[in-house]
Amino acid sequence: MTEKKQARYDRTYLKMALEWSKLSHCKRKQVGALIVKDKMIISDGYNGTPSGFNNCCEDDEGTTKWNVLHAEANAILKVASSTQSCKNATLYITLSPCKECSKLIHQAGFKRLVYAETYKDTSGLDFLKKTAISLELIPLNENID
Repeated sequence: MTEKKQARYDRTYLKMALEWSKLSHCKRKQVGALIVKDKMIISDGYNGTPSGFNNCCEDDEGTTKWNVLHAEANAILKVASSTQSCKNATLYITLSPCKECSKLIHQAGFKRLVYAETYKDTSGLDFLKKTAISLELIPLNENID
């Protein structure tokens, strides 16, 4: 695939992840993720509470509850319960991963991570820079033809 064509696909998948993030009930930050392998979306996810729990993500003080699953963790868990694999796939996510999720991303075998915004704590990205995973920031507010 040409570089220009890949850039168009990357932006499109990130926009889809952004749309997916809107399904989150979290008030502080809505995050969406897509996993793409061999030009097919094999999983998706958004941040939220585990299945069967109240969809409220924050406590009375506005702090995110400890049991909220991050978008990329939800997407990876969906793949884990399917016949698919994240090996050599690309993870598209609207916000760069935290340090905990970065370990999952590495262990799952992703080859690329494309994200639209950098999380305030960059320790997850710092960890992933030590791996073979290709990292690419593509802000959605930039115009790329």
